Amino acid sequence: MNKVDVLLGLQWGDEGKGKIVDVLTPKYDIIARFQGGPNAGHTLEFDGIKHVLHTIPSGIFRKDTLNLIGNGVVIDPVIFQKEIEALGKFNLDIKSSLLISNKAHLILPTHRLLDAASEKAKGKEKIGSTLKGIGPTYMDKTGRNGLRVGDIFTPNFKDKYDKLVEKHVGILEHHKDFDYDLSELEPAFFEGIELLRTLTTVDSEHYINNAMKEGKTVLAEGAQGTLLDIDFGSYPFVTSSNTVTAGTCTGLGVAPTKIGKVIGIFKAYCTRVGSGPFPTELHDEVGEQIRKAGSEFGATTGRPRRCGWIDLPALKYAIMINGATELSMMKSDVLEEFDTLKVCTHYIIDGKKIDYLPFDVVDADIEPVYETVKGWKTDLTKLTSMADAPQELKDYVAYLEKHLEVPITTVSVGPDRTQTLDNRK
Repeated sequence: MNKVDVLLGLQWGDEGKGKIVDVLTPKYDIIARFQGGPNAGHTLEFDGIKHVLHTIPSGIFRKDTLNLIGNGVVIDPVIFQKEIEALGKFNLDIKSSLLISNKAHLILPTHRLLDAASEKAKGKEKIGSTLKGIGPTYMDKTGRNGLRVGDIFTPNFKDKYDKLVEKHVGILEHHKDFDYDLSELEPAFFEGIELLRTLTTVDSEHYINNAMKEGKTVLAEGAQGTLLDIDFGSYPFVTSSNTVTAGTCTGLGVAPTKIGKVIGIFKAYCTRVGSGPFPTELHDEVGEQIRKAGSEFGATTGRPRRCGWIDLPALKYAIMINGATELSMMKSDVLEEFDTLKVCTHYIIDGKKIDYLPFDVVDADIEPVYETVKGWKTDLTKLTSMADAPQELKDYVAYLEKHLEVPITTVSVGPDRTQTLDNRK
């Protein structure tokens, strides 16, 4: 029986997972999303086309590949319909190439309202939510109030919907200065529900395990990043799901013994969107230079990303939690303007030097300790082989491999699927 390979982000999201999934897809029969919702923005570039996916797995553009939205994902029917419509120009057979778990939870319009009201009430302490209703949907899931995709086929779906909306409206009454008009939002929601009813839904846990038994190959695609995990991220500035390898088991219904390779994706530097701790953040012109060179603006929100040097204590922590077996380094080309690069190897907290991510990263005063390495000052975007790469890039990769103790098998030198170098010795 085949095992499920997992691909996920090792930082605060936006690492470039969509691109690597797209590159790896020809090796797999099924690409499966296992958590998160439309707060994800996976950008793919190929044949002069740039396309952003939010809910649909990144294998959708590859012929003969099945794409599965697992039970751990939350779906907004409105955003999902727009996503399907945006794919219309590619002439894809969505009904046969996309499967949706009956157990995936639905984001209601009132979930988005609750998200916005909650974030507004927090003021300066807001967590930087994408306001997509993700958090409230997962809260209803764990509170055992949620609606799932399978519910849309039951005769009393509207009654279930009305009951949950009534609960939400009661909560919104406590937010006195929050105005909304639900009647404006509902028509698009129910239109999205009608579209969902025409697509292929499955009991995904049975489907995926049977497919593996039949010898099919599966790649599980994570959204967001390890440092945003609800348990292991920089709490409370985290997402509402388990973004780590363990989330594959609960988000798809596969046993821990069925996990194969774990491919960890990281940028050659660091970025973060929204609030929360970021030890290596640069508030100077260097940070701005990285942001401009890397076009660091959210694929989903358009928000400028905070930028900084690579953080090895955080990266080692993410590798440990996920059991990463190989790594992909993204956006190497963004750093080609710099003579020297900095790498954070340790933190100093309360006068003590440590090389790991501690419990308190939110309130602690963290001073990063840097080592300086030579930059490559070369245009990498035309490279087709790692053998032709500048020695400084090879040295940077070797330096990181030595510290991280996991092989970096892929080095990305541009956004297109062709700008991907194999670093296997």
